[in-house]
Amino acid sequence: MSLLADLSSTLFDRRYLRVRREKRNGRSIEDMCNDLLTSRGDVSGVALASTVLDAYAALDRAGRLDFFRYLASELDIDTAALAEAVAAYADGQDPGDYRRMMALAEPRRQELARRMNQVPGATHQLVQMRCDLMDALREAPELARLDMDFRHLFKSWFNRGFLVLRPINWESPAHILEKIIAYEAVHAIHSWDDLRRRLQPADRRCFAFFHPAMPDEPLIFVEVALTKGVAGSIQGVLSEGRRQIDAGEADTAVFYSISNCQKGLAGISFGNSLIKQVAEDLGRDLPGLKTFVTLSPIPTLMKWVSAEGRMAEAATPEGLRRLAAHYLAEAKRPDGLPMDPVARFHLGNGAILHDVHAGADTSENGMAQSGGAMVNYLYDLAKVSRNHEAFAQGGKVAASGPITALAKQGQPPAPKAA
Repeated sequence: MSLLADLSSTLFDRRYLRVRREKRNGRSIEDMCNDLLTSRGDVSGVALASTVLDAYAALDRAGRLDFFRYLASELDIDTAALAEAVAAYADGQDPGDYRRMMALAEPRRQELARRMNQVPGATHQLVQMRCDLMDALREAPELARLDMDFRHLFKSWFNRGFLVLRPINWESPAHILEKIIAYEAVHAIHSWDDLRRRLQPADRRCFAFFHPAMPDEPLIFVEVALTKGVAGSIQGVLSEGRRQIDAGEADTAVFYSISNCQKGLAGISFGNSLIKQVAEDLGRDLPGLKTFVTLSPIPTLMKWVSAEGRMAEAATPEGLRRLAAHYLAEAKRPDGLPMDPVARFHLGNGAILHDVHAGADTSENGMAQSGGAMVNYLYDLAKVSRNHEAFAQGGKVAASGPITALAKQGQPPAPKAA
């Protein structure tokens, strides 16, 4: 069966490659896109889609900007035809009118993307195309609606039902390990020995989401330390000379680094599903684990402390802890959500603001961003749904008793009476 499938695939590939060579002939990418939208044959359609992707890859920066402008203007919604279709459906609610209205409500560029995605490997190419678009938005903000289309399609293509959770360990393929090193965005991996310390010991784990259309490209990954008690320092977690324990001895799983890998998938949420899935799997495999927490950065803390004129208070460990607790629990944006982006992510997932630590990240980046402070968010799997709803509905921050008390101590002093 496998031999027959491979043979069929080879014949198919040869056939559409022959068509692809016949289709180029110096034609513009816009003409080829128009032909692709009207193509009816499977083989010729795949060949033409491949040619379009090749032509796009050959464009320079100015050419790509012109291509995006073509997508945004020439393949936009026909608003006049849509208005007529909406009126016709409103009059009779006929299924045919409904079908026409739905077809007109979608810009033709979305169908173009779907047709390009027929080509093996095209999903990754389209994700990279969105990277180019995101860069172009700085120069051409009017292309924002095109970015909305990419996000709409990617939310469907990359929904949780299609994602595959895979453990990453020291025996994983080298090309995957190289990407873990490259994509680590929180605590840089400085060498292969550094990576080995994070993957090989019995008390360390790493998990990543993959998509079947991008099997060699992790979408997001999380690194986990299995510990006794809640970790309060990234130096301790990553220390070369730390004492290793058997996984069965651990009572706590510490999620100490979560890295998104694909810039072109920005705005597509994977982290909430990843953490919950990993916590459930670890809890099933290691019944001794009772606590699931993060050890997370507070990337905007010192910026806020400086803006509030409270740098002097941050000079002592306890002063820094009070400020961090108040900032995370009380400092809000105009929309009522926490100012800190990592806090919004974890609290939005239903986690609890559990504890804060001074001197927890003494790296240059950690000191610059948070004065060395880090925070534990607790994932109580029995309460995450309730906490998520409270946060989503009213921005309520779930916090432990000690953090609530510490946040009150971190309130700014009342202004003196005149």
